[in-house]
Amino acid sequence: MPGVPQCADTVGVEEEFLLVDTASGRTSTRADAVLARVQDTDLTKFHAELAATQVEAASGPCTSVAELGQVLLDARTTLAKAAEEIGAGLISRGTPVKPSLHPIVSRANPRFHRVLDTYAGVVEHYEACGCHVHVGVPDRETGVRVLNHLRPWLPTLLALSANSPDNGYASWRLVQQSRFPGSGVPPVFTTAADYDAHVARMVACGTLVDRAQSFWLARLSLKLPTVEFRVADAAATVEDAMLQAALSRALVHMAFLDDDPRPVRDEVCAAAVWAASRYGLDGAAVDPWRECRVPATELLEKLVEHVTPALAQRGELSLVHELVDQRV
Repeated sequence: MPGVPQCADTVGVEEEFLLVDTASGRTSTRADAVLARVQDTDLTKFHAELAATQVEAASGPCTSVAELGQVLLDARTTLAKAAEEIGAGLISRGTPVKPSLHPIVSRANPRFHRVLDTYAGVVEHYEACGCHVHVGVPDRETGVRVLNHLRPWLPTLLALSANSPDNGYASWRLVQQSRFPGSGVPPVFTTAADYDAHVARMVACGTLVDRAQSFWLARLSLKLPTVEFRVADAAATVEDAMLQAALSRALVHMAFLDDDPRPVRDEVCAAAVWAASRYGLDGAAVDPWRECRVPATELLEKLVEHVTPALAQRGELSLVHELVDQRV
């Protein structure tokens, strides 16, 4: 499409789900039984997660958010049917209502064991589910420019996605995730080499198990030419996942056009993430630029206004307005 940067052409989504025992309502450790009943397709791959109460569906790259929505719906339908066959339900929520007493079971995956050995009690009962959006970029240098641009917008994406209410928080998942080292908004990087050196240092220090791991709310994929948004709670509906995908891709588009993003302080970004996890869209947010409290819906309006040129060029502006209206 003329005028749309090639780096923001494709978008894909990884959705994590919880399995729930239909009799007790407690999360069920039968992920392997569900995954044995589904088959990968050209458009979707199904995966196990660290907790045996979780399954993941990863879409392939799509150029249309409407196309992506159909892929996500098909994957949810497939997993829900497989779960039903073993007497379980499939739910899309950031954290469980009634968690399993022992969500982590013995697995053959050696990386899972390294994660368990490294983070001990932090992961023993970790059943957090996210909606991860991948947006294509041509190279890692472009990806770093995008990450620097995304920093002030990530808390608003979190507030919009909040879907794990517990203990007075709109996103309890983010509170749980904050216990891992280096979580939150990524720092500013000068180059891809700077980014890679930072990750390598954390691996050398023992706080990350390998170069494929980080706990930032947005990061570069090690295997794919994408920027990965890891900020959102699991999407309650396909439409919520589509909204995250459309806004994320539009932010990448705008980052490609903006060589000099307005800087924001690390500690203010951290405050904005906390406010988003605490209140979602229903209370105060932190404006990263003005460094003060404002209504969360005000920042959502600012985000949509910011990405309007990108959405309009793709013909997705009216869809996003409709999905935002449904969410708020």
